[in-house]
Order: sequence, then structure tokens, then C-alpha cells
Amino acid sequence: MSGHGLQPSALDGLRVIDLSRVLAGPLCTQMLADHGADVVKIEPPGADETRHLGPPFDDAGEAAYFGAVNRGKRALALDLSRSEAREILVKLLETADVLVENFLPGTLERWNLGYADVLSTRFPRLIHCSITGFGADGPLGGLPGYDAVLQAMCGLMSINGASESGPTRIGIPIVDYVTGCHAFSGILLALAARQRTGRGQSVDVTLFDTGLALLVPHAANWMQSGRTPGLLGSAHPNIAPYDKFSASDGELFLGIVNDGQFRRFCRQMGREELPDDPRFRTNAARLQHADALRREIEQTLAGFKVADLCRELMAAGVPAGAVNTLPQA
Repeated sequence: MSGHGLQPSALDGLRVIDLSRVLAGPLCTQMLADHGADVVKIEPPGADETRHLGPPFDDAGEAAYFGAVNRGKRALALDLSRSEAREILVKLLETADVLVENFLPGTLERWNLGYADVLSTRFPRLIHCSITGFGADGPLGGLPGYDAVLQAMCGLMSINGASESGPTRIGIPIVDYVTGCHAFSGILLALAARQRTGRGQSVDVTLFDTGLALLVPHAANWMQSGRTPGLLGSAHPNIAPYDKFSASDGELFLGIVNDGQFRRFCRQMGREELPDDPRFRTNAARLQHADALRREIEQTLAGFKVADLCRELMAAGVPAGAVNTLPQA
């Protein structure tokens, strides 16, 4: 990605072989391509299954899902279960800087292409990135994993949703997406290390680690207090008012994180008395009396339209945004 066309992309000249499929790996390699890397995507003869995950499909019959994480790549079909295809892969690795794959642990080893025992010796500058559900060892090592399954197992669903919905999957594949970002960061760190040492290294990224790392601040709250976090809808466990509210013609989100912002909000709403109410004087007090605070706020917001209100609040230094649909956004 060039800076206004005035300088070369950061990863110009980098060669990446992408054996990954579905989302986390392809997202990682797409980010590498976005910054100038030459990415060659190796797919089985039946193609990465996300080419078929639709509708919607484009005019060539390819799913929008696939296009969302595979732009800027060249593609090659290889059946890596066949020895002649693996020979082609090895030939490609001779000029590669990075290999990204999300096979089950042990797959490359069965093909005599394990990083530790083969590739790191044959291609000492090669950076290998493995993206798996749970890694290779431990009680869950070697098992497959998908985003929604990891959302459930890591506790993300237990804090997402409201009492009437019960635990709910987050609406985007957040575990896959952040895992792809972690893989991208790990590869960049390995490239930086290679500049100093002249040698590549293996980057190991798992969906499980990502799912647990996403539990901020809920995991820290639980470890400190011993209280199991519950469903909060759109609310925040540590801040109030930090939630979705109704106005006269729709919904908006208020992100009020400190007492100064709360005072500015109340002043803008003509409710200057609220910050002096002992129930709302501090963030801790507002959290304790969140239901009463919600009633006060929604009674006030009922007289405002969302667009006007958000514009006025943002101008006053109070973070607020309309709850938009995708076309509106």
C-alpha cells in the first residue's frame, strides 16, 4: 500500500506462498499483498471452499466471501497429496520469503515438508506461519476449529447477547479475523528478526489463543473479583453510560467514559442536575445505578432526533454515533 503514491509499498519484493484457506490465513496473506507482497495462493483442484460460500456471487460465479479476503493474489491449483505437486511447491519455496498454511498439525510432516525437520534446513531464510485451531500439543492439540466454535469454547458467547437472547455468536467472525491480524503481525516480527539474524523462524498462531485474548476486560474482571461475567447486551461491564439508547426516530450509541464527558453530555441535554445526583456523580455510582440512569437518559433522548443529536454531541466532545445499517454506514 503506497503512501499517496509517493513511496514504494513496505513489502515490495517479498514473496509469499499461501497454502491457507477460508478466512484467518487468507486475511493474513491479503494484508501482506495489500502492502506490496507477491502472494501466490495454492488451492486444491476443487478450490478454496469459500469460492462457493454464497450467494451472493459475482458475474464469474465466485462468492463475495472469497473476494473479501483474497484480493491481490495470484492463484495456482495443486493437489498436494500427490508427490509431483509437492515437488512444484518445493520449487516455489526456493524463491519464497514466507509460507503461510492452516493445515491440521502434522500435515506438512506427513508430506515430508515439516518446518522444523525439513524446510528450515533446506530454506534457512524462510518464515513459516502456521494457523490452527488449538496448536499441536496440549489436551486440544491437533483438533480442528472454526470461528463460531471458538467463540463458544472461549466464553465470548457467554458475554454477548441479552437476557432474552441468551449467549449469542458475535455477528462477524471476530476470532478468525483477529487471528489473521496476529499472524500478519507475527510475520512482520519474524521478518524484522531475519534482518538481524539472517534466518527465518516459525510463527505459531491459534484461534484458541486469540479467543481468550479477546476477553478484555472481562477475564481481568473475573480474575480480580471472582464474579463470572454475564450477558450485558450492548453495555460495558466497567463504564456507564456506555450503551445503546433510543431517541425519537432511532437508536444511537453513547460512549461516555469519564466524568467530564458525562457533565458535557448532561449540559448539552439540558440535564445539568444529573451529575450532582449522588447516584450518577462518579462512574462507579453510575454503574451501580445503571437502570435508573438509563431511564433518565431515554426520557431525555425521546425529544431528539438521532442525526441532530449525534452531530451536537460530537461537536461538544461527547462520543455518540447512530446505529446504522450497512448501507447507511
